[in-house]
Amino acid sequence: MATLLVRHAAEIITMDPARRRIPDGAVLARDHVIEAVGPTDTLPASADRVIDARGMVIIPGMVNTHHHLYQTLTRALPAVEHAKLFDWLVYLYPLWARMDNEAAYVSAVIGLAELVLTGCTTVSDHLYVYPNDVDIGATIQAAREIGVRFHPCRGGMSLGQSQGGLPPDEIVEDEERILQDLEEAVRRYHDPAPYSMLRIVAAPCSPFSVTPALMRQTAEWARRHGITLHTHVAETRDEERFCLERFGMRPIAYMESLGWLGQDVWFAHVVHVNPAEIRRLAETGTGAAHCPTSNMRLGSGIAPVRQMLDAGVKVSLAVDGSASNDGGHMLLEARMAMLLQRVQHGADGLTVEEALEMATLGGARVLGREDIGSLELGKAADFVGFRLDALEYAGAHDPMLALLLCAPRRCDLSVIHGRVVVEDGRLVNLDLDRFIARQNELAKRLVNTIC
Repeated sequence: MATLLVRHAAEIITMDPARRRIPDGAVLARDHVIEAVGPTDTLPASADRVIDARGMVIIPGMVNTHHHLYQTLTRALPAVEHAKLFDWLVYLYPLWARMDNEAAYVSAVIGLAELVLTGCTTVSDHLYVYPNDVDIGATIQAAREIGVRFHPCRGGMSLGQSQGGLPPDEIVEDEERILQDLEEAVRRYHDPAPYSMLRIVAAPCSPFSVTPALMRQTAEWARRHGITLHTHVAETRDEERFCLERFGMRPIAYMESLGWLGQDVWFAHVVHVNPAEIRRLAETGTGAAHCPTSNMRLGSGIAPVRQMLDAGVKVSLAVDGSASNDGGHMLLEARMAMLLQRVQHGADGLTVEEALEMATLGGARVLGREDIGSLELGKAADFVGFRLDALEYAGAHDPMLALLLCAPRRCDLSVIHGRVVVEDGRLVNLDLDRFIARQNELAKRLVNTIC
């Protein structure tokens, strides 16, 4: 099996149980698994490939637990510049209804490339719009070509406006078809083995876009087949009012009534929850994907991350869709999470190490993975490096603090599953300029069909 040795890093931040920070550090990987991490002079001096990481801080690859890659097609639209979530969705649904499979594929390449170049090595994408010939296979193809570890969600919407839901009827699907397509995606693509590069997730979109029956049936089916569950919950006050008026329950209680709490479940956002609901999430092992930039962009509120962490809730980080964030920068997201909690709770509201843990180990825990998230023996060889001699870090004294306190930047090195995916700040084996040009063409065509 091939070996990869990264040596003489200025510092390796392991995020292992001892939280070791190793100056002049090295990582040795055999095939796709870490074989050793330690000071350079304690590891072998040779391997099939050796990378000199002098002047670089190495961290575990970051884990993005909630995204909508197709939304990179509708970034920075003036009509929704100051819209809140429900108004934003109502405007965008008709645009997304014009998307085809090529658009889904190209937008996934763009979104994944953006994430990988900012230090992300594992991505969960929530694709819940399937108009025309769109298929989840398009995003999977994009992930395989880039080389990122991928948890694609087979989402879906079945509750149209005529039934009291938010999305227009033209964009919702038949519930039987959603479940059949989920089953087919699992049969074709799902790999539950350790170090898997691809795991399918069952993910009806939200309380206001699917029926209780679909939520319940999906949870029952997923548990019979060992598939994890994901959806949007408690993002806005509008959603809270919808659940109270339609179901007579707050969002968390509604989800619990459908069997949607547990170790195999994580929710996106979790902004509007009270102390009792936070305790219930902790008791059941239900995870949360914190999306700070998206929540700020749409004015949704500040998630009680400090309270959730203190209560023992599994909390991860996510960039959310690139039309509610308009960017997909994982390092920036970690920084925003830290700063937003400090706005609410004071300068010690969230430490740099806690934010970095949410971005790495937190994501691994939420996705139910014990093989990623830290740099230690037996973990997947997923790690990224940032050069400390960059302009943004000039004058910085501590490598870990520099990552989140200084201006965020792209990574210089990314290794995923033991393979070099980014080198010298550039994606290996991808003509990014070609995809950017095509993405811009597709985005203009999509918007011009309506506007």
